Amino acid sequence: MSITIRNIRTIYTAPEGINLVVIKVETSEPELYGLGCATFAYRHLAVGAVVEEYLRPLLVGQDVSNIDQLWQMMHYNAYWRNGPISNNAISGVDMALWDIKGKLAKMPVYQLFGGRLREGVPIYRHAEGRDLDELCDRIEEYRAQGVTHIRCQCGGYGGEYGSAPASAPHGAPDGVYLNAEQYIRNTVELFSSLRQRLGDDLQFVHDVHSRIQPIDAIRLAKLLEPAHLMYLEDPVSTEQTDWLRQLRRQTSTPIAQGELFNNPAEWKPLIAEQLIDYIRCHISQLGGITPARKLQIFASQFGVRTAWHGPGDMSPVAHAANIHLDLAAENFGIQEWSGTQPPNFIIQELRGPKDALMEVFPGALREDNGYVYPSDRPGLGVELDEEAAKKFPCEAAVTTWTRTRRADGSLQAP
Repeated sequence: MSITIRNIRTIYTAPEGINLVVIKVETSEPELYGLGCATFAYRHLAVGAVVEEYLRPLLVGQDVSNIDQLWQMMHYNAYWRNGPISNNAISGVDMALWDIKGKLAKMPVYQLFGGRLREGVPIYRHAEGRDLDELCDRIEEYRAQGVTHIRCQCGGYGGEYGSAPASAPHGAPDGVYLNAEQYIRNTVELFSSLRQRLGDDLQFVHDVHSRIQPIDAIRLAKLLEPAHLMYLEDPVSTEQTDWLRQLRRQTSTPIAQGELFNNPAEWKPLIAEQLIDYIRCHISQLGGITPARKLQIFASQFGVRTAWHGPGDMSPVAHAANIHLDLAAENFGIQEWSGTQPPNFIIQELRGPKDALMEVFPGALREDNGYVYPSDRPGLGVELDEEAAKKFPCEAAVTTWTRTRRADGSLQAP
């Protein structure tokens, strides 16, 4: 007798002040359920509405074992597809179904992909500072924890939210005002100074966040060659990836792209033409584990490595899904990690209690000496304390950090 979906519930929580969305798929076996991440922090209520009003009626009564078929059913059901709201909703169900399948098999999910190719997953962490001294202090704090791969930023992504500068036109609105020339100059000087101070043993990453024009991104990548970065992240916007052909011809700096991708048409040509070195999608944005595993295998055929997005605006369930994929990926590169054990300088910046994330998500994975190790519990290995989750409600506030602007006040891709 098959096991079927009995109910699907949406759970909102924000233990660190960031909106998280977790989907719980309950089955015809009373004690058997799965958890998945559907976090779209800035549109969390819209994702929940898709799950509750559309996916639940579609899926109740369906056999939980047919993950690929159910994924396609969800994907095609609305006719229009490949959007972030729909994909995150699908992801929550998809991850939960993999969690259930692992529990039924009495295996961690990575075993369902063929088992481990590595014992632990190397990670990189984020270090930011207001100036070089503060940044170096934070890098050294990570190095003391055994972390040797570090993303370095100074002054945010080229600007911080606030009032329009004096150089802007009269009446220009508030926003993140960008100065491409100053940003390029400062970034090149920053990495030159980091290498002089800290040597060549650390692997550095830098995130452009697509906040400069493509021709400027090419210039920046060339100027950063002496710093031998592990990679330069998102040098161009999703709408301008055709420029990567020109970038590839002109620089040896490795390139990572894909944080905003949600449509296979966005990544297929970049991988097939080997225009990028790392694919770094947000797996709930793709629709969950099912499409992410297919993307990882496709990329492996072209020598493109994975570097899945792993920020604070995804739940520990999604972080665990990343790690399960990483363990079984031949073409694994590195894993971004926002961390369940933040260093002192991040603890000071948290918008919630220090241990709130672990309270809400028992079993959340931890790092040790620069690696994250898998749980051997069946499924994804992360649980959710629903009573604890209620203590940290989400907020539907207006997003401000995406209001990035050029000097004249016009909007720039964030």
